[in-house]
Amino acid sequence: MFTREQVRFLLWFYALDDNNKFIYRMAVLRRSKGWGKSPLLGAFALIEFIGPCVVDPLGPGVLDPWGNWHPSGKRRNAPWVQMAAVSYQQVMNTLEPVRGMLAEGPAVEAYGIDPGKTLIQFKTGIGKIEPVTTSSASLEGGRPNFVVGDEIHHWLYSQGGLKMIQVIKRNLAKVGGRAVLTTNAHDPSEETVGRSEYEAHLERRADGGLDDVLYDCVEASPESWVPEDPDAVRAGLREAYGDSTWVDLDRLMAEIYDPTADANEKRRFYLNHVVASSDAWLDPMDVDAARVADWLPEDGDQITLGFDGSRGHDATALIACDVATGHCWPLGIWQKPDGPDGHGWEVDREAVDSAVRSAFERWDVVAFFADLAFFEGYVDRWAEDFRETLFVKASPSHSVAFDMRRRVRDFTLAAESTAAAFEDRNITVGSDVRMSTHLKNARRRVNAFGVSFGKESRESERKVDAAAALVLAREARRKAIEAGVHERRRKPGDATVYGF
Repeated sequence: MFTREQVRFLLWFYALDDNNKFIYRMAVLRRSKGWGKSPLLGAFALIEFIGPCVVDPLGPGVLDPWGNWHPSGKRRNAPWVQMAAVSYQQVMNTLEPVRGMLAEGPAVEAYGIDPGKTLIQFKTGIGKIEPVTTSSASLEGGRPNFVVGDEIHHWLYSQGGLKMIQVIKRNLAKVGGRAVLTTNAHDPSEETVGRSEYEAHLERRADGGLDDVLYDCVEASPESWVPEDPDAVRAGLREAYGDSTWVDLDRLMAEIYDPTADANEKRRFYLNHVVASSDAWLDPMDVDAARVADWLPEDGDQITLGFDGSRGHDATALIACDVATGHCWPLGIWQKPDGPDGHGWEVDREAVDSAVRSAFERWDVVAFFADLAFFEGYVDRWAEDFRETLFVKASPSHSVAFDMRRRVRDFTLAAESTAAAFEDRNITVGSDVRMSTHLKNARRRVNAFGVSFGKESRESERKVDAAAALVLAREARRKAIEAGVHERRRKPGDATVYGF
């Protein structure tokens, strides 16, 4: 039996537009451990295997109790359902509930089903439910109508998870098929399909365009994680598990207060929180809380700029900071594209230069702190062209250059100030997903002056350059405010004329 929460998800997944086409090509269901994701996937598999799961354009249709007309449904011809996972044991966690549901009902005889141990098919041989893993040689080129994938937070890129989901999506696209994926809250320090689908969801939401993937998530409120207040934690569990009444909250509370368990793991699996790894510079929830709908200061308002450049392997980022509010947003983030398009890629330096000059034309740039690496010539040119308009210098010897390799102390203190602002929820940033991803990618680096940040490893593909540029933009703002930019530099047009 479906719970009301499960029914709501199922109905949205099968929602139709005005042309009787499915609104969503895929769905991702993120819930706490034990909520009932695997049995629900099994039910989806059976719906697609023997149920009236596609629109019947010749059917009479039906009226609901409110007088709304709905098209009739019909069964698929030759249904091909795949149950996907990165390991055989994982896929069996979903296949077993399907076998159990068939054993409990009349469907086997009514539909002529042969429920084998690893393959469920019609006795006619036309139509099947089959398990597939990353090692399935026949995965590429298949033509399934429907795919269910469980625990995509365990679909590590290193174990073939990325390649698998890409093949699945290509196969489904050929036949207009769809998929439902389930996940617990992912570990943001791991490269997994769970993480990539979450970040893709944030990007689609930020763009405000077509969102044909249903991302359904219920998590406990952040305020519920107060270990010294068991009542708050229990309330968070009830919130996260919704109407999954079979879950024993007392048992979960015992697990949460087990001193041998990792606190972040408890939050991820039981409260459904995306929690930072132990060496993360920022808590991902703090980063998400700082994101606001795109807002820009008026033309001519005072801003500062921060810049971190690279030639090709790392990213190049230009971040702006509004002097009046401290709001930060990207003016440009250039990074190597994924896949073959990234081979031999180098940043378009002329595009970067154009973005800098456009900022100076549009706003009153009172300070510009730019790292020197890979852009020495451009940094010198920017200083030469704009030194007369800048209110404060980046260093005593240069109007723009801020060499992060030589000024470790200054950058570390600025990084600590930025981290405190995120932790205190005293900062806002633009909704650009790339900038948020860079902030979440940053890892704590302790030095002689405090706690700074860096990439998880020198060769890591997980960039942090926008985080560095943001810190520089905020430091430039701090210096400008300390130097009295509000009092000593008026916005053009602010002057008042008395008499003649």
